[in-house]
Amino acid sequence: MSKFKGVVPPVITPLKADLTVDYASYTRVLEHLIKAGCHGLFVLGSTSEVVFHDEKTRREIIEHSAKVINGRVPLIAGVIDPTTDRVIDHARIAKAAGADAVVVTAPFYTVTSQPEILDHFRYIRDAVDIPLIAYDIPVCVHVKLQRQTTITLAREGTIIGLKDSSGDDGNFRYVLLDLADRKDIFLMTGSEIVVDTALLMGAHGVVPGIANVDPHGYVRLWDAAQRGDWAAARKEQERLCRLFEIVWVAQGRVSGGASGIGAFKAAMKSLGIIDTPLMPRPRAPLNDAETARIDEILRAACLLG
Repeated sequence: MSKFKGVVPPVITPLKADLTVDYASYTRVLEHLIKAGCHGLFVLGSTSEVVFHDEKTRREIIEHSAKVINGRVPLIAGVIDPTTDRVIDHARIAKAAGADAVVVTAPFYTVTSQPEILDHFRYIRDAVDIPLIAYDIPVCVHVKLQRQTTITLAREGTIIGLKDSSGDDGNFRYVLLDLADRKDIFLMTGSEIVVDTALLMGAHGVVPGIANVDPHGYVRLWDAAQRGDWAAARKEQERLCRLFEIVWVAQGRVSGGASGIGAFKAAMKSLGIIDTPLMPRPRAPLNDAETARIDEILRAACLLG
């Protein structure tokens, strides 16, 4: 059985006024998630705004995370970059810094075929002795990990799992069916508003960005699903769906990524978890009116007094 399962939030990266990492706030984020009962942590993913961090900062984030986590839960690190050899370099650094596994997307900017994507993962596997998790996120890399690509990589032992943020729940279901006999492979959804459905289909966990704001809710949802209380799971999921509406508050004024992650940061500042809601340039933070609307949603979700 895989040790990776359950609620594994993609951890946000709070920033200081000079746009460097605010490690005091970041430590509070990590403790907030662990104490809520999360089963693992995923740093340097899309919600972590990984592409805005240089190699030195990425290494420092993993090292700091490993020190704070201190083996309490598995640490998964994104090694996301456009080309194979750059990913290999990041994977070597992540392993040395204390990551238990690394998350790899398909190559991006240059267009690659599915056979080339297969080779991309195989080259990384051969170069670095660390478990690989495939990350299907076509909205960012502009190519989908097709069903057969994922199945091939899993069955040949190149990857140990999948984080599916494609929004293609039909494809995800087929992958679950195709790999149902492989108990060593874990398949997790990044679609945070249909987690109850994914778990009912057999998903092994969830990687929800908004769990940075409300990890307890996702742990309650997971626990309800594990005991087969699907009515309780649905009720918790529907409350989380209402909370998730914070991601659309600034949509239209800022980019989709800034609207979503900016909302998480604004909410976490209101909740006293981080000190600033700053975003890396050129992403813009939410304004006062948008933050006020987010606070209203937090109150409705019983998170803010």
